[in-house]
Amino acid sequence: MSLRESLVDAGFKSLNRLHRTVLHVTGGRAGGTAMEMPVVELHTTGRRSGMPRTTMLTVPVVEGGQVVLVASKGGDDRAPDWYLNLLASPGIEVTMAGRRRTMRARCASAEEKALLWPQVVA
Repeated sequence: MSLRESLVDAGFKSLNRLHRTVLHVTGGRAGGTAMEMPVVELHTTGRRSGMPRTTMLTVPVVEGGQVVLVASKGGDDRAPDWYLNLLASPGIEVTMAGRRRTMRARCASAEEKALLWPQVVA
């Protein structure tokens, strides 16, 4: 891993911890949205460690009971760790607006991506 990648990863981890702390300390009164999108706490299982992992993510699309997440690492070429974790173990939990629920992650089909992408970028 390059120095640049290490710095980017450290920055994302620090921002994630700060966001989670703000959300928890304020009881969800602050940090529940970002860039006009709801924020979720994604709970996965580490693919190598088997340990619980938590990541704060914005949700560009919520449809019914479905939550759409975009596996981007800020435009980096590498996939985010949370995405690799849910590929290895798709049984996840999502906390949104203070409510934690069990879900099963899956990748959108090509047809679904074509329908969802305009909503994501809107």
